[in-house]
Amino acid sequence: MHKILVSIFFLIICFQKVNAERLPISINGQINGQVIDAITKKPIEFATVSLFLSGSSVPQTGVSSDALGKFTFKNLDAGSYMVKVDFIGYQSIKRNISLSATTASVNISQLMLQPIQNKLQEITVTASAATVVNKIDKLVYSPGNDLTSQGGVALDVLKKVPQITVDIDGNVELQGNPNIRFLINGKPSSIFGASLADALQSIPASQIKNIEVMTVPGAKYDAQGTGGVINIILKNNKVEGINGSINLSAGTRLENGSFNLNAKKGKFGVNLFFSGNEQLNSRSHVNNHRLSFNKTRDTITNLTQDSRNQFTRGGFEGGLNLTYSLSPKDELTASTSLNRFGNHRMGITSQFQTTLAYMAQINSLTSLRNSVNKFDEKSTDWSLNYKKTFKKEDQALEFLYSSTSGQTINHTQQQQDYMNSTTPSTGTRSSNPGNDHETAVSVDYTQPISKSFTIETGAKAIIEKLSNTVLTDTLLGNKTYASNAGQSYGFNYNRKIFAYYFSASFSLFNKFLDIKSGLRYEYTLTSADFAGTSIPPSHIYSPTLVFSHKLNEQELIKISYTYRIERPDYGDLNPFYNVSDPHNINVGNVNLRPEIGHNFELGFNKSFEKGSSIYIAGIYRQNTDDIQAINTFYSLKTINGITYSNVSINQRYNIGSEISAGVNIYGSVKLGPNLNLRSNMFFVDRITSNPGSPTVSGPAYRINLNGSYEFKHNLAAEFFVNYRSTQRTIQGHNAAFAFYNLAVRKQFMNKKASIGLTAANPFNKYIVQHSSTYGTNFNQTELRQLPFRSFGISFSYKFGKLEFKGGKEKDDNASPAPSEN
Repeated sequence: MHKILVSIFFLIICFQKVNAERLPISINGQINGQVIDAITKKPIEFATVSLFLSGSSVPQTGVSSDALGKFTFKNLDAGSYMVKVDFIGYQSIKRNISLSATTASVNISQLMLQPIQNKLQEITVTASAATVVNKIDKLVYSPGNDLTSQGGVALDVLKKVPQITVDIDGNVELQGNPNIRFLINGKPSSIFGASLADALQSIPASQIKNIEVMTVPGAKYDAQGTGGVINIILKNNKVEGINGSINLSAGTRLENGSFNLNAKKGKFGVNLFFSGNEQLNSRSHVNNHRLSFNKTRDTITNLTQDSRNQFTRGGFEGGLNLTYSLSPKDELTASTSLNRFGNHRMGITSQFQTTLAYMAQINSLTSLRNSVNKFDEKSTDWSLNYKKTFKKEDQALEFLYSSTSGQTINHTQQQQDYMNSTTPSTGTRSSNPGNDHETAVSVDYTQPISKSFTIETGAKAIIEKLSNTVLTDTLLGNKTYASNAGQSYGFNYNRKIFAYYFSASFSLFNKFLDIKSGLRYEYTLTSADFAGTSIPPSHIYSPTLVFSHKLNEQELIKISYTYRIERPDYGDLNPFYNVSDPHNINVGNVNLRPEIGHNFELGFNKSFEKGSSIYIAGIYRQNTDDIQAINTFYSLKTINGITYSNVSINQRYNIGSEISAGVNIYGSVKLGPNLNLRSNMFFVDRITSNPGSPTVSGPAYRINLNGSYEFKHNLAAEFFVNYRSTQRTIQGHNAAFAFYNLAVRKQFMNKKASIGLTAANPFNKYIVQHSSTYGTNFNQTELRQLPFRSFGISFSYKFGKLEFKGGKEKDDNASPAPSEN
């Protein structure tokens, strides 16, 4: 790791020396202004205000005017600038501004916009928004021009986001860490509770405005998630008028549709959305081979399982958001959403087991197992938010009450029939309904002390209640089922978290160094009614610290540290034994302790004149009490009165520590006006230490390449290629995988409508994966053939009088380009 850090420091020093003679003078400058209707003399809200360096065609930053038409650009260096104001139905206006040591602050009292009469329906506003913007505390990905995920779902978008990896099963990692706190519009949702992959499959890509990635979340955010926070922002337009969109897609593997409607009149605004999707029936092939031994290794058991599975998934979601401006400085927002999704899996497994003693076969057993698994979840979220702003700019007080409830039910059934007349059939069936409810109340306050010093503080209370019931029946010799008391029980889990935080953002040495620091305190009370379980209260102090320095207007260096925690979730703790495969059983661990993470990051960002950029980040993560899944093999295992043979138990444990050190490189290159290339590369070495076991170390990497080209006549094409290498684990290695996507899109009806074609792995029907697991008394290999090839067609239509467009594509929900600071 120290070699990586030295290399990055050397690279940064080289950049700094090359640019030393042309560094701008830092004066902490500021430009203020107000946008006014030239006819009515009333303020114009949501006008797009862009700031350009003189001679540049690319905006340096952009903001929107507030309810009083006011806007501000802060922390500017000495130099010549051009301010441009755009708004729907008005003529653009420009102003040239010069800042110097003697004139560090300029106020443009009133910028009068002239209305364009009788042409409102034909006018659009263009705001050049970068696909990826790197800020001091987050990375923002905007999928507006993402062609290969058109007609897809949230997982398809996440595959494109820098620093994120998504595997074939929909498991998400952030900088190699799967412990991620997912939010929707800045709030938690029970949709992510039982099955993250299913939840992300239920959110259509057409509903996503952008994705915020926070590897170093501020103190305002919950400390949960050692990997960081991913915030999915859904589309919600605040522009006056009525507009919306309809998106439909059909394909060989996935079908979905979504509808979005926005309306705003004066003080009142409404956003309504609905979407549904279905993953069509797919067939996969899995082959497991396990060798197990006794202590002296003179007896060997060979188990081969060959499975053919059919899988379907579907769901829908709908929501309503209401906003009401009580006054220009008081806004009330209420939102509610309903989500429902599920999956259905059916499989047939041929099993062949032989046992050898002193190289002579002593028995063999052939069987056929039929299994059915059906999962369903429905959740409801609602929230009420009140925000008050004050005369002083950026001063704000915010209250939020949110409630999320989820209901899940998991039905499983399996029966093994043996290919002889002496062994009776065995089997189980179970129903596993569960409920979870979370209520959160928070208050946040922001107080600017000066132009370069702002403090934030707040408090939050979270109350979580989870309950689960398991009803299990066992197959008897007469082919009837009887209740299994040992596998039927109820489990209740309650958790209360009380938090307080304080953070500050300020500049030192005449804006030479920008600092964002904070401290969050969380106190947790946990109870579970499972026999023999006692969880003591706990508390943590979670600090966050970010230093950033602008080498010039195009180059930024930052270094950060954060302390995070990963509390075991309900699935990790649930003591239910899942015996849908009696040879491979999963169970939770009620004695798990929280995992603690120390995360360091050193980053360098450079932007170029014509829109190209590069970001290099060195990372170092150390987790203690690291939570990982361990497989333990038993030749015989009795569970609740039933004895299973040749069985592997998969359970999560606090294994010791894990250290990850690596580098992430993101680059975007604009080759001419029509061709754009983006690539994200992640290289990491992971060292896992478990007391009493050898230390495991192994490198891994992930590389992708995305290219897009815009032809004439509103025709565009795109390709996306992704590869993830194998990864050593504490008991073996995970499988590598690769995939590629192709897409074209044609826009018409003045870009209000578009039709697109997509293809995923068109020349390969399956993705083939090899993985292995081993222990002191077993070795296991797995071969998976997963269907991935698909072809699809999508249609999109945008309606309404008022529309924004981002870049060269209309986007009803576009926002001004955020500042790359």
